[in-house]
Amino acid sequence: MLKAGLTGGIATGKSLVSGMFRELGVHTVDADEIAHELMHPGEKVYQEVVRRFGEAILNPDKTVNRARLAELAFDARHPRIYELNSLVHPGVIERYEQWMEEIGRGEPNGIVMLEAALLLEAGLRRRFDRVIVVTATPQQRMERWEKRMQVDPETARREVTRRMMAQAPDEAKIQAADYVIDNSGSIEDTRNQVSKVYEALSRQAQAQSA
Repeated sequence: MLKAGLTGGIATGKSLVSGMFRELGVHTVDADEIAHELMHPGEKVYQEVVRRFGEAILNPDKTVNRARLAELAFDARHPRIYELNSLVHPGVIERYEQWMEEIGRGEPNGIVMLEAALLLEAGLRRRFDRVIVVTATPQQRMERWEKRMQVDPETARREVTRRMMAQAPDEAKIQAADYVIDNSGSIEDTRNQVSKVYEALSRQAQAQSA
């Protein structure tokens, strides 16, 4: 079984690319979705995050208000994103590896893929056979964030810039990548790149299981 990591900066289109791989038969999972599960009341990670960041991050029903937590984590004056990641990442990896093992038992020559924005920053490169980085221009990223979050251009610019500062620069991600998918063109262009990478990953997965 081939283990692939999919990463890229904020609003580069990781989820779009992940969906394209999934359509081709890759087993994909989003680290953010796992993290959200771990943030449910009663979970160990939830309890530790609330203890460290305070009850001000909670909604009236005691669920985590993700927007408030993000404000604290990405605060320009006192960023705490690495502190938050240190609490969440171990649980995410544990759940991912459990999921991966289940897939591997049924499909030993398959491909599993974790989509994670901070995959490289968290030092997880060694856990994957191949790493794919998705890129896009800064302007496109701001426009996509504006559309996704339904905010004005200036708010999008500030938020994307703030989050980019907490992530490794694209140049560093590209240097660590086995494959780079440029998502700055048309969807069809991106799909063609995904298909080529998928073909390469499939050959490697087959070779591993031979």
